Amino acid sequence: MKNEVLILAIESSCDETSCAVSINDKILANVTATQAIHASYGGVVPELASRAHQIHILPVVHEALKQAGINKNAIHAVAFTQGPGLLGSLLVGGSFAKSFAQALQLPLLAVNHMQAHVLAHFIRHSNNQQMPQFPFLCLTVSGGHTQIVLVKDYLQMEVIGQTLDDAAGEAFDKAAKFLGLPYPGGPLVDKYASEGIAKYNFALPQVADLNFSFSGLKTGFLNFINKKLQAQPDFIELERNHICASIQQAIITMLMQKLSQATLQYNINQIAIAGGVSANKGLRKTLQDHTQKGWHVYIPPFEYCTDNAAMIAIAGYYQYLQHKFVGYDAVSMPRFAF
Repeated sequence: MKNEVLILAIESSCDETSCAVSINDKILANVTATQAIHASYGGVVPELASRAHQIHILPVVHEALKQAGINKNAIHAVAFTQGPGLLGSLLVGGSFAKSFAQALQLPLLAVNHMQAHVLAHFIRHSNNQQMPQFPFLCLTVSGGHTQIVLVKDYLQMEVIGQTLDDAAGEAFDKAAKFLGLPYPGGPLVDKYASEGIAKYNFALPQVADLNFSFSGLKTGFLNFINKKLQAQPDFIELERNHICASIQQAIITMLMQKLSQATLQYNINQIAIAGGVSANKGLRKTLQDHTQKGWHVYIPPFEYCTDNAAMIAIAGYYQYLQHKFVGYDAVSMPRFAF
């Protein structure tokens, strides 16, 4: 059809190699290869990540086109993650996207990874889907970022609060590491937390404005664990569920305090969450409970929470509509702010 826009999108900002094919605001295929190699190191190793991207990217793109039932010659534009992220990882995805686009003489769309997380809410996956109304606030939480974003339009966003040090997702993973849980530990903390109660209290840092700080909470949690282990060596084994419930509640409380402050400050009750930590069941339930306070809450499907190319495709689609193209010499930007 005349008004259909087919986009091939590449996401490679960290340790997920992903390719999606979209038609307007619908996703035809979203294929992601996860790099299991990092688990034995307790975190993402940048050099290993970039090498794994080189291995995965061709099979992932091939599979995405196959699942979508689309020939590469039918694609109208190529979108890729320009940043932020790990430089080596971004270079692999960006180089492939630029080569693919140049070979077929297609326009190129350079996408901000964090904006794409927000725009994942506009992927149309059902006929009765409710989408945020502008303006809305989006709490964007991941392993590398924690932000409150004022979203005025598809491509008009402003960060009004952010972490001054560590991200919420990193706090989850470090807490898991202190408990001896394998990487990535955030989902495991969420799992154990669902079977425990928040019986332990931790001091929450007081930070000005709408900003966050998680480094003090991490230090306090580590000191708490070490002290308990000295008195009772099997403390973690006996109390794992309650410990996870307690640290998860502390992190969620910090996030919700600032988000609630933002709703009052900007007089906005349209609230969304995005990013990998938005898959956390505790956070999702807490947000849903706030509908009783008059909030209109929007939570993306689990498949669009963590890093994936579908969100790059939807961001690319709205950039395509506004003719926001870049040249084939576009550079990767590890610290790409907006």
